[in-house]
Amino acid sequence: MLGILLQEEREREFGVTGPCMEYLLHHKILETLYTLGKADCPPGMKQQVLVFYTKLLGRIQQPLLPHINVHRPVQKLIRLCGEVLATPTENEEIQFLCIVCAKLKQNPYLVNFFLENKLKSLASKGTADVISEESLKGQDSVSTDTGQSCQPEELSGAAGLEPPEFEDESPQPADELSASLDNLAVAPLPEATVVRPNQDYNLVNSLLNLTRSPDGRIAVKACEGLMLLVSLPEPAAAKCLTQSTCLCELLTDRLASLYKALPQSVDPLDIETVEAINWGLDSYSHKEDASAFPGKRALISFLSWFDYCDQLIKEAQKTAAVALAKAVHERFFVGVMEPQLMQTSEMGILTSTALLHRIVRQVTSDVLLQEMVFFILGEQREPETLADISRHPLRHRLIEHCDHISDEISIMTLRMFEHLLQKPNEHILYNLVLRNLEERNYTEYKPVCPEDKDVVENGLIAGAVDLEEDPLFTDISPDNTLSNQEWLSSSPPATPDHPKNDGKTEVHKIVNSFLCLVPDEAKSSYHVEGTGYDTYLRDAHRQFRDYCAICLRWEWPGSPKALEKCNLEATFFEGHFLKVLFDRMGRILDQPYDVNLQVTSVLSRLSLFPHPHIHEYLLDPYVNLASGCRSLFSVIVRVVGDLMVRIQRIPDFTPKLLLVRKRLLGLEPEGPMIDHITLLEGVIVLEEFCKELAAIAFVKYHASSTP
Repeated sequence: MLGILLQEEREREFGVTGPCMEYLLHHKILETLYTLGKADCPPGMKQQVLVFYTKLLGRIQQPLLPHINVHRPVQKLIRLCGEVLATPTENEEIQFLCIVCAKLKQNPYLVNFFLENKLKSLASKGTADVISEESLKGQDSVSTDTGQSCQPEELSGAAGLEPPEFEDESPQPADELSASLDNLAVAPLPEATVVRPNQDYNLVNSLLNLTRSPDGRIAVKACEGLMLLVSLPEPAAAKCLTQSTCLCELLTDRLASLYKALPQSVDPLDIETVEAINWGLDSYSHKEDASAFPGKRALISFLSWFDYCDQLIKEAQKTAAVALAKAVHERFFVGVMEPQLMQTSEMGILTSTALLHRIVRQVTSDVLLQEMVFFILGEQREPETLADISRHPLRHRLIEHCDHISDEISIMTLRMFEHLLQKPNEHILYNLVLRNLEERNYTEYKPVCPEDKDVVENGLIAGAVDLEEDPLFTDISPDNTLSNQEWLSSSPPATPDHPKNDGKTEVHKIVNSFLCLVPDEAKSSYHVEGTGYDTYLRDAHRQFRDYCAICLRWEWPGSPKALEKCNLEATFFEGHFLKVLFDRMGRILDQPYDVNLQVTSVLSRLSLFPHPHIHEYLLDPYVNLASGCRSLFSVIVRVVGDLMVRIQRIPDFTPKLLLVRKRLLGLEPEGPMIDHITLLEGVIVLEEFCKELAAIAFVKYHASSTP
C-alpha cells in the first residue's frame, strides 16, 4: 500500500490527491488498521500498523493530518502507545510518536484536529473542549531562549524521524546508553494522576509513560519528543501541559530520587571535575572508566537529568517554562536540597554545597536560573540591616559558611558565590551588594568650597583624615605607619565633588595607591621575573569586557547617584556578604593560602562590575568614608598596619618571603619548613591582590574614558 501511495504521489503535481489516496481516506482504511492493531490480530499486527502509520506520515508530502479519517485514528493509536512498558512494539511506538510531534511542529495549526473529549466514556459530562488545551500543545516551532529556531532533527538527534528502521539496531548493553535512564526507575505514576479530571493530553501522557522504559534509547527518544512538545507556543496548550499532565512531577520526582541516590559523601573534587554531562549522550560504562569513583554512576545520572530539565525549560513556551521552573524550585530545591544545605554535619554540608556549586555552574535556562537565585538568595531588594540578615535562612547560612571553621566548606561556598556572580541575572549582585550601596551612605558629604582648592593645590586632600587620627587605625603606632605615604596626599578625592580634569592622572594616582599599599620591605615580586602588575592587565581587560556584556541590559547608571539626592543619614551596613568578605580579608595574614586566594578572587570579581557605586566603594582610595564605615581599601590599610608591626619580629623576613614565593611558583624545590609560613603566604597574596585591584582600576578608567 505504502509503495503504491508513494509512487502515485511522485507521478502527480504537489497537492493533487490521486485515486489510491482518495480510497484510503474515504474508506477509513486507517481506522480499520487501528482496530486490527489494537487487537493485535493476527499477532504482530500492532507492530505493522505502527510502522505503516509512521512511514505514511513521514514520507507522504501532502498534508494528511487535517483529514478526519487520518487524525482520528492517529489520536486513537497515540493512546495505545506506552500503555505497557517493555513491550515488543516500543521501538515502533516511539518512532510513531516522534513523527507525530515533528508534524505538529512543522504545521502548528494541525493540533486543532486533535481536540477531543477523551473522558466522555468515563463520565457523561459536557467536557467536550478539554482536550483543546491538551493537543494545542503540539504546536509551533521550537524557539530557544536566544531566539534560534531548531529543527526537530537538531533537537531530537537520533530521534528516528527520518529512518524508521530503528528497530533493526542491535540493542546496546544496559550499562551503556540506557544506564542513565534505567537508574531513574521512579515508582510508576499512578494511572489516576496520568488522566486528570476534565483535561487530557494524550501525546504527552504516552511520551511520559515511555520515559520510564527500561531501554535507555526509548527513554531518551521520549524525552526528545517532550522537548518538541513543550516548545510549542500555544498558551492553552502550555497550561494543559503543566496542569493536566504529570510532566512537572516527572521532572521533579526524578531529580529528587536521583539526588537521594547519591552517596552521603562524595569528594567535592570529583563532583567538580566529572566531565560535562549532556543528557542525551549519557553512556557511562563503569568497566571502561579509569577515573571511576564511588557514586560516579549516580552522580552522572543526576547531573544528566538536571541537564535535561534545564534544556527542557530553556526550550519551553514561556508560561510552561515558568510553571516547570517553579515546580523544580518548590519540589526539588526547597523540598530536597535545602534540608541538606542547612544540616550541621560538615561532610554533609560539603557534599551538598559542592552539588549546589555544580548545578549553579551548569544551569543555562534564564527561567530556571531565576528560580535558583530566589532559592539561594531570596527575593528581598531593600537595604539590609544587621538585625534582619537572617531573614532568608538559606542565604544567611550559606554566607556564614564563607567563614566556616572548616576551610574546605569556606572555599567551596566562596567558589559557589563566585560562579553565581558570573551568571547573567541582575538580582544576584543587587541582592548581595548593590542594595546596600544605593544611597551612598558610606560617604561623608563635604560641599566644595573655595578654600578646598587652595588646600588641594598645597598637596593635601581636602577633608582627609590622617591615618593616625582616624578611629579605625588607632592600633597603628606612629613608628609603624606606612613609610611611603606621599601618594595618599598627592591627589584630590576622586568623587563627583572633585571633577577629574585629567582622567589619566587620576587613574595613575589610584593605581599607585594600590601598588604602594604593601611597603617595599614586604614586596617580593620584583625579585621574580614576569610577576609585575602589567601581567594582570590582560586578564582584567578580558574579564571586564565579559562583565560589561553581561550587565549591558541591566541599564546601570554611568555615574554615581548625586549626593544631594542620597539619604546619607541612614546607618550604613555593607551587607552580610561584604561583611564576611571584609572580615576574612582582614585576617589574610592568619589564614591558609587557599582560603586567601578564594576570598581575594571573589572580591576582585565584585570590583570588576561596571556599576559606579561598586567602583567607588571597592576601588576608590580617596572616597571620604563616613564615620565607622569601612571600604575594601581601608580594610587593606589596616592589614598593612598590622603587617608592619609583625615584620619587625621576624628575622630574615625578606629572604624567607622570596623563598616562599619561589616555592609557590615551583621555581624552588620544597625544602625544610619555614617559620611563619601562613603569614608569609598571606603577604604574597596581599601583594598580588593589590596589583590585581590596580589593574582592574586602570582597565575600568580606561574603558570609561574611551568614547
